[in-house]
Amino acid sequence: MVRQAGGKAVSAFAAEQDVDTQAITSMTFELEWPPRSGRRRAFPEVDAARWMPVAEARTMMLKSQLPLLDRIEPLLG
Repeated sequence: MVRQAGGKAVSAFAAEQDVDTQAITSMTFELEWPPRSGRRRAFPEVDAARWMPVAEARTMMLKSQLPLLDRIEPLLG
């Protein structure tokens, strides 16, 4: 687990297996949208799932999340 600059705790997991990223579905969360409208909408927690090299992942993650990659990278073959 890491904590982002805004205080949000982010947990991650790793699994050594072949996963079809197209089969991954997301949970949703509710948010008042538009703000102060009194209306609530559901949004997916995960935008997309895909495989990529670690170097590319580093360019897409928040700086505060990079320790997650630092921990898993030595275990990758």
